[in-house]
Amino acid sequence: MSKSAKAFRNISEVSDWLETPTHVLRFWESKFSQIKPTKRSGGRRYYRPKDMLLIGGIKQLLHIEGHTIKGAKQVLREKGLNYVVGLSRPLDLEVYEKDVELENSIKANIKAASLVQDEKNISYASDRAVSSKEVPEQPGLFDFFE
Repeated sequence: MSKSAKAFRNISEVSDWLETPTHVLRFWESKFSQIKPTKRSGGRRYYRPKDMLLIGGIKQLLHIEGHTIKGAKQVLREKGLNYVVGLSRPLDLEVYEKDVELENSIKANIKAASLVQDEKNISYASDRAVSSKEVPEQPGLFDFFE
């Protein structure tokens, strides 16, 4: 049974959700003051959904868009927290995985259609090349007796 969308997640769950190592999450926490997980006994971190979305947006800025930490901080300052949160992947993994599966299926279909089209183009070009060559007339069987 999956957790509620409002449930707190531990660092391992956030790490799995983002496919990002836990040490990277801790590092980002030290660099971005906006990331404030709740810490319980023993220093265990628990992330609220809004923390997760912020981290997801930061990952998008750093790993996908190629910003430096300084650049990501500037985006946070200039465009605001809501903008960065909006860059994150959705919290509902099932919906996200279905979206990724659909996207992969579409890409595979486009690639297959492209290959079929390429084969048709090659076949057409080949047929045109053969039909455009003039075949020399062959002497008939009785032409030698004339």
